[in-house]
Amino acid sequence: MAQISFTIEADAQLAALIADKGLAKRLKAVHKALGYLELDPRHPGLNSHEFKSLAGTRGEKVWEVYAENKTPAAYRIFWHYGPEADEITIIAITAHP
Repeated sequence: MAQISFTIEADAQLAALIADKGLAKRLKAVHKALGYLELDPRHPGLNSHEFKSLAGTRGEKVWEVYAENKTPAAYRIFWHYGPEADEITIIAITAHP
């Protein structure tokens, strides 16, 4: 099981989701995806895949997972491994463009 940490930006995005009661369903989906990510980043429900347009602060590969699917402006979570062993850093929690 990996330890999850958040960048300042991702933490602010999660806080905004928590604060907006109209996004409760999306928040629930994000929490579920974060739980799966913590247990197994390759969980089939996450549809994990490399996101080549971004790199981590140290050049790490960035991955995208689905918090929602087949939903307008579905939420995605962007993350990378590290900086510590068994650590996953969430860099963004945002609606799919």
